[in-house]
Amino acid sequence: MKALAPGLGVDMRRLLLCAAVPFLMAAGPASDGSRQLSLTIYNSDLALVQDIRRMDVAAGRTRIEFKDVSTAIRPETVALGGQGISILEQNFDYDLLTPSKMMEKAVGKQIRVVRTIPGTGKETSETATVLSTNSGVILKIGERIEVLRDDGIPTRVIFDGVPENLRARPTLSVTVDSRNGGARDLALSYLTRQLSWVADYVAQFDEKQGTLALQGWVTIRNTTGTSFENASTRLVAGDVSNRNSFTPFRPATANRRGGTGSTAAADDGDFPVYVLPARITIAANQNKQVSFLDLSGLKAKKIYSYETSGYATADRPEHAVVAVNFSNTGRAMPTGTIRVYQKDEQGVAKFTGEQRIDQTPAGSEMSVALGDAFDVTIQPTLVSSEKLSKSRTRYVMRYEMRNAQAVPATVEVKLHGLGGEDDFSDQSIAGKRVNATTQGWSVPVPAQGQTDLTFTVTQNR
Repeated sequence: MKALAPGLGVDMRRLLLCAAVPFLMAAGPASDGSRQLSLTIYNSDLALVQDIRRMDVAAGRTRIEFKDVSTAIRPETVALGGQGISILEQNFDYDLLTPSKMMEKAVGKQIRVVRTIPGTGKETSETATVLSTNSGVILKIGERIEVLRDDGIPTRVIFDGVPENLRARPTLSVTVDSRNGGARDLALSYLTRQLSWVADYVAQFDEKQGTLALQGWVTIRNTTGTSFENASTRLVAGDVSNRNSFTPFRPATANRRGGTGSTAAADDGDFPVYVLPARITIAANQNKQVSFLDLSGLKAKKIYSYETSGYATADRPEHAVVAVNFSNTGRAMPTGTIRVYQKDEQGVAKFTGEQRIDQTPAGSEMSVALGDAFDVTIQPTLVSSEKLSKSRTRYVMRYEMRNAQAVPATVEVKLHGLGGEDDFSDQSIAGKRVNATTQGWSVPVPAQGQTDLTFTVTQNR
């Protein structure tokens, strides 16, 4: 197999090799005249294409053409494997056969211009030399210079042949030295841009039943100009925009508590891998959606949350955030956007909000924020503050929580920014440490009523 380009960096070479080996083994040999396509697609405008073709190879030095490769191929990443062959040279011919390209390649050469005279249908033919194709075609016909233009007279141009480096389809040509002739499997792999994927989720929340149905979709975008037919496909969750450091993508996302389930069907180090269960065809310039997750009956509930930091009086009441809590007990979930729909009293599903979620293991407890709760408000008030010493300050806080709804509500309050030695006392509702810097309370608020959360905190800094 050809050595990978040295400029790729250690991690990119590892990416190619780690991804290539299991897929080449899984694909097996291609039958006569067939192809076995495998795609490893990243969500950062990058994909690894692995293409096994059964081809006849002559003995000695010969040129092999691979048609229908991606137009966005990175030629320096090409690797080719085959029994008894070694690579001498490779060329990627990306100039596709079009009328404008044919004319560009004819500059300085002769063509024939055929015109049809309106009314009589008689054709005239003249030999012309193409002088330029900049902003139009300029010809020299005999002693005159003429601009080829659409003036209503039927005109066609006849060329002597197709230029050698113009192709009807994107083509990679490889010159090899083969020890012997005959049919064999050739395994071509390369990186390409303009092939990527994103995940989206649709959640149907039934508040009365306390359940949630979750549908997951993968959208694969192919703008390579090439179709990939009947391809085994796997999706890698990670950002490889830095080709040498290869740092995973970790966006700001919804809250979650880690589960114990598998993060994916496979795992390439820091990059979870999602294998699509069936082969798919991704046509050129197509957005293809594939369902990869279908869960129902997940236990779910609506909650109200309020998160704050510091100790101060607010000028006006603040709204709680309404969210849906559920556990994704069935499958791991790649990074994407989850959109929540909820049925109203008439049973009509309505869109209630969306949030981006991070890569989430199976069994994780998730909280998806939907927006501000209009009828549930919190009024923070700094009752008093007292400097006890140079490093110690005592604060007394009151949070007046009002619920204008006809049903009770529970507000999950979180106070962030704490120190390890900060001490709470005189809590009207018992709280607990969520983590080293956060204290939490669950505050029940009656229907059309009010509950006050009060506490004293001694800050040691």
